Amino acid sequence: MPPAVETRLLRQFIAVAEELNFHRAAERLHMAQPPLSQAIRKLEDTLGLSLFERSNRSVALTPAGTAFLVSARRVLAELGDAIREAQAVASGKAGRLAISFVGTAHDLLPAALRRFRAEYPGIELVLREATTGEQLAAITAGEVDIGLMRQPGIMIAQLASEILLREPILAALPDDHPLAGPETVSLAALAESDFIGTPRQLGIGFHDQIIGLCRLAGFSPRIVQEARQMQTIASLVASGLGVALIPGSLALMPRAGVAFRPITVEAPLQMTHIDLIAAWDATRHSLARDNFLAVLRHVAPDMQFISN
Repeated sequence: MPPAVETRLLRQFIAVAEELNFHRAAERLHMAQPPLSQAIRKLEDTLGLSLFERSNRSVALTPAGTAFLVSARRVLAELGDAIREAQAVASGKAGRLAISFVGTAHDLLPAALRRFRAEYPGIELVLREATTGEQLAAITAGEVDIGLMRQPGIMIAQLASEILLREPILAALPDDHPLAGPETVSLAALAESDFIGTPRQLGIGFHDQIIGLCRLAGFSPRIVQEARQMQTIASLVASGLGVALIPGSLALMPRAGVAFRPITVEAPLQMTHIDLIAAWDATRHSLARDNFLAVLRHVAPDMQFISN
């Protein structure tokens, strides 16, 4: 095992090696000459070798001292880099940030990422598209720092959350559907339609909200097909397999074969609208995550047109 050497001794050695004069080196280090000479002796004793050849008139590096000077400079430089990197990570300006998101966060997320990358270019971003259920598991396991998801229905105790956007629930209909012509669709009029939905285990909150909303309209939806992603649901609607109730943001990306229509139903606002939330593990500290959350809060108001 190599001997332990204090960084203070390395700095003192470098000063003497560069000045080749103990008096000038002591002045440079703002210390007296005798303690400096003692420090160099201590370093040589620790290493078990001579670093300098001394005479009454001159000081010169030994071959071992010349080699050690290169290494000492490199060690201090690497230490300085390590300290600066650690300070940058601690201040939220460097490091790694893992972000998960549902597919319908496609308007808020790009705007937030552009702003965050401009303000914190030293952060490595890792992005993962996932369902709400998958995000909850990933955040709890420490694989994801912050997730953009739908209300999960049951929130895990250690997770904190914040509503970013509230958007209307729309009906997605094949464009040749009899109800695709009017500007709005009565939800009750879809009672006999086949529905396409999401698996409950991948997003309990949204799934149960859709079921509850249909029941308020007087029926239980007949779900004939399930899909994990909203974009897939829209594609299935376009193929004529059924209708769906989807977050309004999906309508911002027009899709051939699909008509998006506002629904009419006697229901409270919290049932006819769906929230996009940010969720994170409140027991884990991360300034990079907190900085990204601040960016989300800044950008989200510009996205509120979704709810109009």
